[in-house]
Order: sequence, then C-alpha cells, then structure tokens
Amino acid sequence: MCCSVRGSWGQGPSRALGFPLQAAWLGINVFLFTYYFLFFDQDERYFYTRAILGSALAWARASAKCLNFNSMLILLPVCRNLLSFLRGTCSCCRRTLRKQLDHNLTFHKLVAYALALFTAVHTIAHLFNLERYNDSQQATDGSLAAVLSKMHLKNSNKWLNPIHSNQTTVEYVAFTTIPGVTGVIITLALILMITSSTEFIRRNYFEVFWYTHHLFLVYFAGLVIHGIAGLVRGQTEDSMEEVHPRRCAEYLVQKHEECRHVCCKDPEFSSIPAESWKWVLAPVLLYAFERILRVWRARQKVVVTKVIMHPAKVLELQMQKKGFRMEVGQYIFVNCPAISLLEWHPFTLTSAPEEDFFSIHIRAAGDWTERIIDTFQQQKPEMPRIEVDGPFGTASEDVFQYEVAMLVGAGIGVTPFASILKSIWYKFQQADQTLKTKKIYFYWLCRDTGAFAWFNDLLASLEQKMAESGKADFLTYRLFLTGWDTSIANNAALHYDTATDTVTGLRHKTIFGRPMWNAEFSAVATAHPRSVVGVFLCGPGALAKDLQRSCHQHSSLDPRKVKFYFNKENF
Repeated sequence: MCCSVRGSWGQGPSRALGFPLQAAWLGINVFLFTYYFLFFDQDERYFYTRAILGSALAWARASAKCLNFNSMLILLPVCRNLLSFLRGTCSCCRRTLRKQLDHNLTFHKLVAYALALFTAVHTIAHLFNLERYNDSQQATDGSLAAVLSKMHLKNSNKWLNPIHSNQTTVEYVAFTTIPGVTGVIITLALILMITSSTEFIRRNYFEVFWYTHHLFLVYFAGLVIHGIAGLVRGQTEDSMEEVHPRRCAEYLVQKHEECRHVCCKDPEFSSIPAESWKWVLAPVLLYAFERILRVWRARQKVVVTKVIMHPAKVLELQMQKKGFRMEVGQYIFVNCPAISLLEWHPFTLTSAPEEDFFSIHIRAAGDWTERIIDTFQQQKPEMPRIEVDGPFGTASEDVFQYEVAMLVGAGIGVTPFASILKSIWYKFQQADQTLKTKKIYFYWLCRDTGAFAWFNDLLASLEQKMAESGKADFLTYRLFLTGWDTSIANNAALHYDTATDTVTGLRHKTIFGRPMWNAEFSAVATAHPRSVVGVFLCGPGALAKDLQRSCHQHSSLDPRKVKFYFNKENF
C-alpha cells in the first residue's frame, strides 16, 4: 500500500515534545481516580454499601469515572475533519503547538490502553463485589452485612444487596442482569478492537482491523446502557438526616421489635444514577457529524482521468473532483465499491496543489490493493467507480515552514515527497518569491531497482529546471539501494565514471547500502549552523528511531544554533 497515513507525530529537539499533552491527560486520570476512590471510600452515604463490599466499591467506582473520561476522549483523535480544521486555524501558532495535532493516533492508542487497564480494574473489582454480595446474602451470623442483605424482605424498595436469593450465583448475575451482560459485551468488544490493532494484523490483515474496529458502536451502546439498572446503591440524603449510619448502624444489628428509638427506623437506599451518557454524548455527536460529512463528501463524483501502471506493480490514478483543494503532503481515503462497499484505505497524495488533478500511487500490499490494481489493469470499457474522502492534513504540510528540510522516504514511502518536490518544481516555474525553504535534502531508500523507475522522471525534470534557474544547489538527493545482486554492483562499478547513474539514469550516483545518518546530520549541521531543520520521514519504525536519535544528538542546546525537528508519517 502507498504510504498510508494512519498516524503521524512530531518530535523536536526534545524527545518529549508530546509531554505537555500526555502529562495533562495523565494528571486528570490520576486526579479522577484518586478523588473518586477517596470519595467512595469515605463518604457516609456509602457507609452501609462498604459494610458489604469493602474497598472493592471504591476501586470499581474510581475506575468507572476514568473509563468515562477516556471514553469521552477516544473518538476525538480520529475526527479527521476536526484535526484538519484545527491544523488550519493553528497555521500561525508556534511550531510545537501545531505538532501536538500530529500525535493524534499515538494519543488514540494511549487512551485505548488506558481503557483496557481501567476495564480490567473495574471488572475485577465488580467480581469481588458480586462475590461479597452473594456471601452477605447467604450469611446467617447476624452481622451488619447479613442484616443489610435481608432488608428486601421487609420492603422491596429498601434493598441494598441486588442478590435476593440464596440460590442466585455470581455467574447468574453476570450473565442475566443489564450491567452484567453489557459489561461482558463491552469487554469482549474492547478486547477484539485492541488485539486486532496490533501492527502485524494491520499490515497483513487490514480488513480484520477495519471491521473489528467498528465494534466501537457496540462499545458505546453498551457503555450508555451499562449503569441504568443501578445495582450499586447508597443511602438517600433524607434517610441520612433521619438515621445517620455513624449514629444508628448498631441498632440495625441489635434492634428489638418494640424499639422506639429514632434509630429504629430502617435506612433507605437509592441507585447511583447512570452518568456515562453525559460524558460521551458530545464526542459521539461530533463523531456522528464527522461520519455524515464523510459520507456526503464521498458521494461527490470522482472522475479518473488517467491510469498509469509503473514498474514494481505500482498503480497511479489521476483524478478530478469538483471543489477538491489540497496542500502538499496531505492524504485521502479511497473506496472502490466494486471491491468493497465498506472498506476505505488511506493514501498519500502524490500530486502538487498547482496541478489540475490529484493523484495517488498504490503498491500491491494486501488483498484490497491487489484487487484494485487487477481491476484497473483489466481495461474494461467502463472505468471502476472511485469514492474519495479528504484531503486531510499531516506533518508534511509544514515542510515549507522550514528554511532547511530533510526528506526521507523508504520504498513507496516516497509518495508524500513526490507532492512536495512537484510543488517546488512549479514554484520555480512561477518564480515564487514567497518560498521560505532555501535547501532540501532528499533521501530515498529502496530494496530493488524497479522501485526507482516511476520517480526518476520527476527528479530528472527537477535537476534540469533548477540548473536552468541557477539554483542547482537547492536540491541535494541521495538514492540508496538496500538490496542488490552482484551483477548490478559490477555494472555500477564498471560505469562509475559516466555522467549519469547506470541504475537510475540521473546525475547523482546510486549508493549501495544504508545511509550513515550521523555523517549526514553532521554535514547538514555544518552547512546550516544557525538554521531550523525539519526532518520528515515516511517509513518504518526502526528507521524513525534512528532519525529521532540523530535529531536529538545533533540539535544544539543553544537556541541560536541548529535545531532538528523530527516529523513522521506511518505506513
């Protein structure tokens, strides 16, 4: 698949660029858990509830509050239109502030892990609660917990223990009550969504990831319904005034039939009201609006104007759509109803904003991509219908905000930089004086020579245009062949003194092997000692770690000297 932007994030001179956002999120979680744990562990309204459940009550309720908070957040990072809008409104903001938006999927995953953690705590705590409810119902020792559990026999509205029979089991409550059934469904949905989101599943079975992730509908429906039965109860305010537990609890255990004391009256209880819907209503409505907007935009007609099959089984689609406007480095979601009505796949735009069409490059990397390539190769009289949603912003949009930019692409990961380099070509054509960028370093790593073919023409035209404009030094590019055989290496050695490269036909020679990043960054830092350098990658995680480390090592602590800001887009 083309460089699909399922997530992107930025990294500046500090390794912890996203720390303010994460610290705020973590702080709110800690506050909510601590506050509500102490509240339910000490509040007098739950004195009698704690007599049955002990500290498990506080564990269950505190984790529930954190679940509500994180459920409120989980949808926001995937509201792509909202993020694009915020990115546009923040165009004049500080670079570090704008980069927080590039942490969207990282933050989404972080919140998902928190949901998994708090779900585990909540589930375990309630299993303890159910066991203690059951034990208290069956107890005959006259203890406070046993007395409270029998209160339903006196008045059906005054019960505290939801288990009213000695024959009722924990399993029965878990699988027959509304909280039990919805809790099981929510947990199973969450487990399926998280396990199908692993990198292995996303890369090799994207359809599995896509379909199981839509269990979020089940998750939110179950979450809203989960608390409406109100199985966990506390003493009412009016009852607290009449028979305060600190004053009257002992009378429940030692009460005589002819008791005339004010404390002889039985306490009354009410359920804890369901609150989850209050937390998630706004983000769910926002996400629903987002999906409606996507559907409306996707229904607008898309005309495929040109289909090009490049070497290495890379399909290029050039398209037009009324009102479509893009910026460099953006991406779109593509659907082909002839293949699947529901599957939408992200692809980076490879065209420039100055062109009268937009294009994507699709590499065979899974069932869906192979089928769409085969569909367009069949050359049927009627072109398959394509639906498009987007475009959406990424970190690469900021490339022209830097005086110096280092662009690193691995394989098909070169696609966002195709858009950038094409745009530069047009800016030179139009003699654009507003271009802030003074120097671009471009690195492309490929495993086989066929992958270079479709990009050669663009690089060759850029070489020629910049030479004609007297700016031959504007672009420095290095092509690295990471996989080769002896015949290719021998041929390159024999023709090393020729004007053009034997592999690509370009002026710059192809380098066999991988880049020495420390040397590359040192050279850039030496050439631009007082510049802010943007480093942009579309490639695998291992390469990202190397570049992130190099950005940190070669950035000066002196604010007047060179700084490297790392920006990554994920496949």
